[in-house]
Amino acid sequence: MAFGWIDEQAGARRRAGLVRTLRPRPADSPLLDLASNDYLGLAHHPEVTEGAARAARTWGGGSTGSRLVTGTTELHTELERELAAFCGFEAALVFSSGYAANLAAVTALGPHGSLIVSDAGNHASLIDGCRLARGGTQVVGHADPESVRKALATHEGTAIVVSDTVFSVDGDQAPLAALAEACREHGAGLVVDDAHGLGVLGDGGRGAPYAAGLAGAGDVVATATLSKSLGSQGGVVLGPARVIDHLVNAARTFIFDTGLAPAAAGAALAALRLLVREPRRAARAREVAAELHARLTTAGLEAVRPDAAVVSVRAPSPEQAVRWAADCRTAGLAVGCFRPPSVPDGISRLRLTARADLSGTEIERAVRVIGETRP
Repeated sequence: MAFGWIDEQAGARRRAGLVRTLRPRPADSPLLDLASNDYLGLAHHPEVTEGAARAARTWGGGSTGSRLVTGTTELHTELERELAAFCGFEAALVFSSGYAANLAAVTALGPHGSLIVSDAGNHASLIDGCRLARGGTQVVGHADPESVRKALATHEGTAIVVSDTVFSVDGDQAPLAALAEACREHGAGLVVDDAHGLGVLGDGGRGAPYAAGLAGAGDVVATATLSKSLGSQGGVVLGPARVIDHLVNAARTFIFDTGLAPAAAGAALAALRLLVREPRRAARAREVAAELHARLTTAGLEAVRPDAAVVSVRAPSPEQAVRWAADCRTAGLAVGCFRPPSVPDGISRLRLTARADLSGTEIERAVRVIGETRP
């Protein structure tokens, strides 16, 4: 029977407590949201939503084609120019998603015969980029520059090192300066995904590469998403102009994908300009994360100290993590739930988003609900 094997896999997922379901949310959800990636609280900001509406009225509901045909508008180039300037890079290229941006960067910069050194804790989009690239991939220990150095020493020729800047599971930060040093010892490029750093780390939210003094370097490429701190949708690759030109000509997720919708570009541009005017939002997101962590640990919960805006709370098992998250929802709090295979170490967690617009009362309420519903 066609697709009969699907039933077997579905049964295995049920037995392991790993079934995932879609849960449509209403526009006016009463839940306190600590599950989204809206780090700066800009997704519903009037300037951001008006930026989206204005772009749609001006350019239409869709971009009408791939970027190389009709999908590049003046709005796209304006967004790319301002993103590059803000983050400190020479050039930028916008994609329809952060996932597409990561696939583009890794596949286009990891050609046949090259070595790709990938952190064991990398996001799925970077992992998939490694799988699709024609170069060979070597996975190394998490946030371990010495392992990177050893891997690079085994290869002669083109090489890149691929890492998140802030890892999405525990919210810990990669040792970017040490990784760059290891790369430079072997003439390798450094490709980092700053999805969880842009808008949170660096001066006024300019990102982790900027904070590490790597922005604008000729051997560093950064990717990011427009769907987290900027409250919109889409992705971007930032780097030297010659790298960006190469992606335009070689990255399949750029060449063959429809361009980012104008509304998303308009929202992202409005959010970026708002962040430039209000840089304090970045520091506030970090302060909220630190306060959440302090309150959770004081309450006796096992929470990982955050380096950015992700706060992770350990759960005893996948089944208990799912129940814990469901009980939080029943009590009016939305939290993320990470469990295998999404977590590389097999440890299930609640994942909390520290938003810049959370009040002290909301932080206190969130900690109280998590504590009262703990397994």
